[in-house]
Amino acid sequence: MITFFHEFFFGMLPYIVLVVMVLGTIIRYDREPYSWRAASSQILADKGLRVGNILFHIGVIFLFFGHLIGLLTPHSVYHHVISAENKQMVAIVMGGLFGTICFIGLTILCVRRLFVARVRVTSAPADVAILVILWVQLSLGLATIPYSLGHSDGSVMMALSQWCQSIITFQGAHPELIEPLAWPYKAHLILGMFIFFLFPFTRLVHILSAPVRYVWRPYQVVRSRAARR
Repeated sequence: MITFFHEFFFGMLPYIVLVVMVLGTIIRYDREPYSWRAASSQILADKGLRVGNILFHIGVIFLFFGHLIGLLTPHSVYHHVISAENKQMVAIVMGGLFGTICFIGLTILCVRRLFVARVRVTSAPADVAILVILWVQLSLGLATIPYSLGHSDGSVMMALSQWCQSIITFQGAHPELIEPLAWPYKAHLILGMFIFFLFPFTRLVHILSAPVRYVWRPYQVVRSRAARR
């Protein structure tokens, strides 16, 4: 029998989070468009920012798309190419690699935000909170690796995938898939949903405005004053 804890956090909460995230993001974009940004603190203190920023973004981009593709791709699509066991091992290796890269970068950014005086005094509480929450979430994700190695048959991967896919396809979440899993998985999922819940209220919204077109934009022609004379 499913407990109320699992029924709420893995049955009802995902849909509550989806509604808050979607509606909250639309309302913020409509009512507070000038707050839709990730304020740079480079002018205050440049030390550590570039290295931490690069490592964090490389790691988090690969982790995001790894989770997205790994969890939302149906087993019927990939089982002709790779087995669930091998897919889980790929997830462990790549997740461990890019998770470590992201962890190093995020640690640098957290230390800078908390202990560099000029940055700390100009930081909003939400800026500090989201960095710390992301750091804890990343730590929980890395903590699941030993548990995944203990279930190399791919059962954990299959359970998590089926749970996520049932939510996205609005077939009703199946908390019974999550109940047998170890506590790091559950804590990782709950905190992940909390991050999505906070999404519309923090600087995380700038993800939706990533300057992708910058990659293929035409070169800018810059002429010096001397040349114009």
